[in-house]
Amino acid sequence: MIFYTPPKTADHIPVIDFTDAFSPDLAKREAVAWEIHKACRDVGFFYLAGHGVAPAMIEAQFEAARGFFALPNDTKELVNLSRSRSGFGYEPMSGQTLDSGTPPDLKEGFQCGMDLPDDHPYVLRGLERYGLNQWPASLPGFRAQTLAYHAAMMDLSRKLLSIIALSLDIDENFFHPLTETPIATLRMLHYPPQKADAAANQLGAGAHTDWGLVTLLAQDTVGGLEVRNAAGEWIRATPIEGTFVVNTGDLLQRWSNDMYKSNMHRVLNSNTSGRSRYSIPFFQDGDNDAIVSCFESCRDAEHPAKYPDCNVGEYLGMKIRETYGISRAAA
Repeated sequence: MIFYTPPKTADHIPVIDFTDAFSPDLAKREAVAWEIHKACRDVGFFYLAGHGVAPAMIEAQFEAARGFFALPNDTKELVNLSRSRSGFGYEPMSGQTLDSGTPPDLKEGFQCGMDLPDDHPYVLRGLERYGLNQWPASLPGFRAQTLAYHAAMMDLSRKLLSIIALSLDIDENFFHPLTETPIATLRMLHYPPQKADAAANQLGAGAHTDWGLVTLLAQDTVGGLEVRNAAGEWIRATPIEGTFVVNTGDLLQRWSNDMYKSNMHRVLNSNTSGRSRYSIPFFQDGDNDAIVSCFESCRDAEHPAKYPDCNVGEYLGMKIRETYGISRAAA
């Protein structure tokens, strides 16, 4: 079992230079893996620098997001996610409640995944998050830019997972077959400035954990993301130019037997500038049919497996229904 005693309470989110993850030298990749190992145990979040995604590619995606959310509501509703069998498309304002028992989140979104034809085996099975995307007809170039960005995030998430595998003392290629046809959702989110009459417990995104393996988040300069540490204190994830904010999700926490943290986080858009906040998270969740079973390197006689095996698709489907208020019968 991997030995490392994390500090009792993390008071900051570390910055990790990912440059050497691309090195052919195993020792250099392992050095990056060790930094990721510490971050995933301490707080479950880190900034990723040296990731290789061009700044122009990221900025072009923010431009695409701003263009989409500036469309009239009637136009956005033409691609409402309720029209999609796979759940891709426009999510209206206050359409999701991430923190159960609080008012709906003050955000709107657009989400997409891998474009898969109707005759793909996963589509024929009617699996959630598999199928064709919906695209706004009035935004030329939006589809091409978004699919290019999604592909860049797929590549980066695969490399990140190979380093995470090293960090857990398992085969570096373990996750490769699980990311060939994964549930991999790109979301663009718009948080308008918080209204003065909003309820005190109504946030841009209520406190929640992410559900899958890893999330790679591009955020603008407005800020608002906060992460909860072991003491229950909220740490600001202040935007750092040229980085992604990375966090581990529920499924990786289960796979690692709670060694890696799927930490609570939230979004407040309480800035006084009157500016909207835009963010672009990419969720790499793995193949629908993958079975999450505790790694041998993360358990021993003193630390037995804490969770029963689970199926990726079934777990994610449960979380989708919970946060969108959809019953199993209606899903």
